[in-house]
Amino acid sequence: MPFLFVLYIVANLDRSNVGLAGLRMSRELGFSDTVFGLGGGIFFIGYFLLEIPGTVLVEVWSARKWIARIMLTWGFVASATGTIHTAHQFYWLRFLLGVAEAGFFPGLIVYLSHWYRPEDRGKAVAMFMAAIPAAQMLGGPLAAMLLRAHWWGYDGWRWLLLLEGLPAILLGVATLFYLTDRPEQARWLPREEREWLAGELARERSARVHSSPWKALRNPHVLLLAVILLLGLAPNYGLSLWLPQMVQRLSVFGVSKVSLIAAIPYLCALPLLLITGWHSDRTGERKWHTAIPRLISGAALTGCFFSTEHVWLMVFLLSLATVGFYCAHPGFWPLPNLFLGRSAAAASIGLINSFGNLGGFLGPYAIGWLSARTGDFRASMLVLALCAYGSGLLVSRVRLARATPGKLPAVS
Repeated sequence: MPFLFVLYIVANLDRSNVGLAGLRMSRELGFSDTVFGLGGGIFFIGYFLLEIPGTVLVEVWSARKWIARIMLTWGFVASATGTIHTAHQFYWLRFLLGVAEAGFFPGLIVYLSHWYRPEDRGKAVAMFMAAIPAAQMLGGPLAAMLLRAHWWGYDGWRWLLLLEGLPAILLGVATLFYLTDRPEQARWLPREEREWLAGELARERSARVHSSPWKALRNPHVLLLAVILLLGLAPNYGLSLWLPQMVQRLSVFGVSKVSLIAAIPYLCALPLLLITGWHSDRTGERKWHTAIPRLISGAALTGCFFSTEHVWLMVFLLSLATVGFYCAHPGFWPLPNLFLGRSAAAASIGLINSFGNLGGFLGPYAIGWLSARTGDFRASMLVLALCAYGSGLLVSRVRLARATPGKLPAVS
């Protein structure tokens, strides 16, 4: 888990550092809000295309080899983003970064199911996904330092993108030698523990519905979860990309101070994410641990519509919204494994994350498009709030009936 945590920190630094780089990149390259929003979101179009096959490969081939491949390619592309000069170069490299990283997150969710029992997966997902706010907390101070640099004639935003791609390359090589695919291969565990864990996981698999991956992809229950995630991730990723520029435009703060302020919402989210994962496992409840945080995010974003003239009130509300975004994940991601067999669960997780991450395109692009036409972020806050409300309310439609052989749970 500590190694996966570090991998996901690096992934999120490389995925979201463009938001901090944009504090200077947009001005130097003459990018409009629409261009920046489209470039930020187009990452998820590339991500969408290879998500399902990448996730299935983790299940049927090797998590270690596939994750190493992902990290090596995305590291090179992430660093290359620091060399762009035109909007089209920005679009292409962000698209290729999504292609390179496709399958990483859902693949690791599947990988966690190889190591953690159902009653422990909420905590496992929370510990793993704590890397997202941790990355943003680390990225703010790091960006504040690098954005002040001007080495060999290159501005700091270029160094921010160039240097933050290098750890992915190094960790990709380390992954080949460090990760173990399954408990049965873990020579670092005592034999009795390996056998006990393998037996527990085998019993769980035998109790699940064994459906084909293709049948699982047509299951209305899986499609509902995909829509829930799409609506939940649109405001999540929209805010992640645009938060630094929102704070900059609403205040008189300099780039360094804005970078540090942008880390505050994630500092708030980190401990509450872990607490939510622990509580979801302790109670065995998943649905409302997903719905309530989404509804809280919607309420906070609605409040932002009325608070654009008060920068610190906005920071508080954006922090509350961010807490809701991340606290929804520990309850959400164990759901597919509750009712699907091995390959079917892997394929469904890939589908859910693939379609869900289209929200990562829609959110950033909607903010850029609306702000370019209205001159501020008020309208986009309402759109993101509606997405968060929709995600939370749709979770109430999930029905996790006890599965019977040959029958998937119904959605009512």
